[in-house]
Amino acid sequence: MMIDPRAVERKERSERRLIDESVPINRHLPVIESEDEIVVRTEEEVALRALSLLTVAVKGHGLEQTMVEKIVGDYGLLPHLSPNERKFVEDVEPSEHQRIQFVWRYEAAWTLLWALGYVDRLGKPVGVCDVDQAVAVMKERSTDQFIAEARLRPLPTLLDEADLIYRYRWALVDALLKQLQPPGGLHPGVAVERHHALNWLVVYADEDWDDVSCDT
Repeated sequence: MMIDPRAVERKERSERRLIDESVPINRHLPVIESEDEIVVRTEEEVALRALSLLTVAVKGHGLEQTMVEKIVGDYGLLPHLSPNERKFVEDVEPSEHQRIQFVWRYEAAWTLLWALGYVDRLGKPVGVCDVDQAVAVMKERSTDQFIAEARLRPLPTLLDEADLIYRYRWALVDALLKQLQPPGGLHPGVAVERHHALNWLVVYADEDWDDVSCDT
């Protein structure tokens, strides 16, 4: 089977960047799917997923239940929540562990906000996102406005980030297995949420949100 030269070039660009950032690489990691092998999510699908992620994140952050329910209703999100998200949203007394898990969804939402053009750049996954900015993007728009103003980035750009995070995550997992500190200042929590969001976005393994694989 012929490997798409665009995928090879993408891998090589990612590896050069990691080397420049003092992040270890694994030259044996394969290329990711190319433009001709991917069917990316629609703008509307990505927009509704981003709104759902922001909603569960603000609940995890401590927003009171009545306000969470109002957001879900006002934005028409109930049909778009994943099974795990719906269970969390409907739980009036989630555990602290559950809250912390869902607070991390800010990072996945931030990744999708970037994909939709609401965030200028992702940058290296070394620190948490601007939560206030992420929430403001949602608060300033209705669901229809949010979808209408979204502009999904070109597929090659999305694949560049998907390839890059795949290689960042390998370096983090490798460091963890060797009981080393995260290389290059990488933040494991940020990286895993970004990986999850990007794999969902490019329909990696055709999995629903709760079941997305983040293989390294």
